[in-house]
Amino acid sequence: MTPASTGPVSTGPVPIGPDLLACISRRAQTMTASAIREILKITQQPDVISFAGGLPAPELFPLDAVRQAAETALSKYGPAALQYSTTEGHLPLREWIAGRHGIPAANVQIVTGSQQGLDLLGKILIDEGDLVLVEAPTYLGALQSFQPYLPRYAEMPTDEGGIDVDALATLLAGLAAQGEKPKLLYAIPNFQNPTGRTLSLERRRRLVELTAQYGVLVIEDDPYGQLRFSGEALPSLYEIGLELAGDVDRNHVIYSSSFSKTLVPGLRDAWVEAAAPVITKLIQAKQGADLHTPTLNQMMITELLPLLPAQIETVKAAYRERGAHMLSQMDEFFPAGVTYTRPQGGMFLWVTLPEGVDTVALLPRAVENKVAYVPGQPFFALGGGANTMRMSYSSATPEQITQGMRALGATFREALG
Repeated sequence: MTPASTGPVSTGPVPIGPDLLACISRRAQTMTASAIREILKITQQPDVISFAGGLPAPELFPLDAVRQAAETALSKYGPAALQYSTTEGHLPLREWIAGRHGIPAANVQIVTGSQQGLDLLGKILIDEGDLVLVEAPTYLGALQSFQPYLPRYAEMPTDEGGIDVDALATLLAGLAAQGEKPKLLYAIPNFQNPTGRTLSLERRRRLVELTAQYGVLVIEDDPYGQLRFSGEALPSLYEIGLELAGDVDRNHVIYSSSFSKTLVPGLRDAWVEAAAPVITKLIQAKQGADLHTPTLNQMMITELLPLLPAQIETVKAAYRERGAHMLSQMDEFFPAGVTYTRPQGGMFLWVTLPEGVDTVALLPRAVENKVAYVPGQPFFALGGGANTMRMSYSSATPEQITQGMRALGATFREALG
């Protein structure tokens, strides 16, 4: 018997599914790859000395203590260390964090790295078209986190003392006269990434007062604040906001920090401190993102807290020495007309070349000379900065710094003729 016909048999390609590119959302279409991560790909040659990545020094990681912390957490908590946990985070860790600013643990949210904190804050705070104030230049990762939420940006001028608050006052007054108010201001007051600059105390107070006056939220990003190796410690914007508001739930400053730069980055433990309405929405946003930060990692960090003061001193001493050495070698090898910041802490400094030099175009020549950096242009929300670059001294040896600054100085002299 001949089987019943099922119709013509196609011999050509059968289209399957929708046009995938057309399915990408408008928000996702605004996403771009990290310029730093892309640059790192071309600097991975083993003989290239790279000052591009902002990596903590791996030889300073407290490996034995981390190993012991894992064993202690597993012994202390048993299967609970490997179980799902609360979205808010491990309570003993939140209580320790809250105690630093004298606030309730309920005002602390644990996040999986500061980058997640910035993304979640963008998600709950930024509507399409909202105006966001950022430093010029600012942290590239913050721009990446905020961009999918489709804000507009206005840049705040900066100098060696950080944000120019006189210019900020003029900007806010001008916007108010036009009937416009920024949604939020994003700032890194301590050893800023990418410049290494620190916002002065007088400017901190005025910034908090101005933003309170004009009803502007502030996100204070402070991953490097504990790594001060010169100068006087300064109060955070969050602390000044607490003093001004007199109530943790009326403070218009949101504080973000991390254990990545002081202990180890791979555990991805960070936190946000904020007023209750912000924390409530952060919890809900995080539940949609990853439910909670890994339980065991939080418990390990908690076990490492007694070690933290000594670990910070170890890191500070190393970065103080490396930063000073990089500056001394810049002084020796860089040609006239090249200027650079002198950080009081953190991991970065900022180099400015004469106008007309393009550090993106110069990078391949630098790599030929076996040295790499991050061009400054991606750190400007509205473009510019073509003649600038970011340098990190945190994970380089003295020998690498000397060799690298000599090679970079030669690259500059070639470019400048």
